[in-house]
Amino acid sequence: DESSGYESESAGGERASAAAEGESRGRQRRARTAFTSEQVCRLEKTFQRQKYLGASERRKLAAALQLSEIQIKTWFQNRRMKLKRQI
Repeated sequence: DESSGYESESAGGERASAAAEGESRGRQRRARTAFTSEQVCRLEKTFQRQKYLGASERRKLAAALQLSEIQIKTWFQNRRMKLKRQI
């Protein structure tokens, strides 16, 4: 099942209600990260130089931007998908 994750698509309403039940039982979704313009600028510049980061590069960038390595990894994954859609 390929979905964009938006509730308005196909059976999204059913999934949304199931997710809401799970959240009410103590499971909270992680809040969306709001990147600052400086962080996005640095991430974009790094992405222009290299599409994939190694562990040490990811660690350094995370420390410099005060983000977690997982946030950096996810941002790069999402950015590669955005590039793929544009092409």
